[in-house]
Amino acid sequence: MTQSFWESETVEDQQAEPEAEAELTPEMDTEPEEPHPAPAGETLALSVDDFSALEERILRTVSLVKREREARTLAEARAEQAEAELRERGPVVDQLQKEVSTMRAEREHVRQRVERLLEQLDGLEL
Repeated sequence: MTQSFWESETVEDQQAEPEAEAELTPEMDTEPEEPHPAPAGETLALSVDDFSALEERILRTVSLVKREREARTLAEARAEQAEAELRERGPVVDQLQKEVSTMRAEREHVRQRVERLLEQLDGLEL
């Protein structure tokens, strides 16, 4: 590659950059003002009201975080209690499910016996 190729590529890049910047920035009647840097030795002045408002926001945030932590701790304790109760009641639930299954089977057996008896009565026709 020759020197002229690199030079022409650099010139094209430099010409493309201002066009790209023009596309990205909206057109304005005036140029935006740059913030003036504080002179050396000066610090950023914060009014008492601004500082008080900031302090109040921080205090509210701390209070909110404390409340949320307490609520989370309470929720975790309730979840643990519910899990313990579920473990305790698990065997009882299993036993009740077995009883229900047994009773359904007995009911079906009784229904079949009653149907047979009704068929025999229909066969007699008194």
